[in-house]
Amino acid sequence: MSTWHAEVEATVFKPSQMPGVRDDAPEVVFAGRSNVGKSTLINALIGRRLAHVSEHAGKTRSVNFYMVKIGAGAGAVKTVFRLVDLPGYGYAERSKAERRAWADLTKAYFESRATATTAPLICHLVDFRHGLLANDRLLQEHLKGFGLPIMVVFTKADKVSRGARAGMLAKYAADGFTSVDAPLAVSGVLRGGAEELREFIERTVAPFPSSA
Repeated sequence: MSTWHAEVEATVFKPSQMPGVRDDAPEVVFAGRSNVGKSTLINALIGRRLAHVSEHAGKTRSVNFYMVKIGAGAGAVKTVFRLVDLPGYGYAERSKAERRAWADLTKAYFESRATATTAPLICHLVDFRHGLLANDRLLQEHLKGFGLPIMVVFTKADKVSRGARAGMLAKYAADGFTSVDAPLAVSGVLRGGAEELREFIERTVAPFPSSA
């Protein structure tokens, strides 16, 4: 099993702070509703507490860029990619100004990447217990407008009994959503499904050369 080594590259609060696209570092984006478990899942994938986890929804208000090096063999780096953590959406208690700042920041990110040679992969994180809500479907339509690939990842699978998971996945699939591959059900707390997600991400970024 390969190891991931990650460091914070940038924490962005304004579009002007956004780092530019790098040909040698494809981007994998985590997007989802507030309190969907993005930070917990990022830490599970990386193997250490790097993303801040809060007990209160709506705390992440920046776009966080992590530079991830995938090791192979005796620590050799075989691939480098950016993991991009977008602030959660759909948090009702935010002020109108805060919601507008979120919209402007995420729009700036997507617009700056839509015309890039390598489009980022969007991991659309959805709470397994609730499925895609109205804001999730709006995000999917928004991303399809930019032509960006979407992979649906159902989080908090530990909150759903094993016996109910297959039926819930089938129901969500029947309701319809966009995903480049079969959706994964993961738990950032118990790390169930995290290895499958790691493998999927590695397959996605593997074809790109690294200068590291």
